[in-house]
Amino acid sequence: MAQEAASGVESDIVTLVDGIKRLGRAEPDGSMCITFGEVFKDEQLEQQLESLVGSLKAAKKRGLLHFEGQMLLQGVHDAVVIRLQPSGAHREESA
Repeated sequence: MAQEAASGVESDIVTLVDGIKRLGRAEPDGSMCITFGEVFKDEQLEQQLESLVGSLKAAKKRGLLHFEGQMLLQGVHDAVVIRLQPSGAHREESA
């Protein structure tokens, strides 16, 4: 059961990374940036992710994403920039 949950989290992280690549803006350093509000309002991610906040926290813990704070909440944190690290932008492609 724990292995299934871990597999689900990994799948959600891949979905989140793909969504940020699709919606985000490329930066000169190879990272991708997007605001939390843009991610939160995307219907495709909303339908595919079990928990957006949980997926963001898990991806941050793995070093794929950077954003200020521990948890982002809709409305209050809509303008917070989420940065997909350059290593994260390429890691999922090679997996």
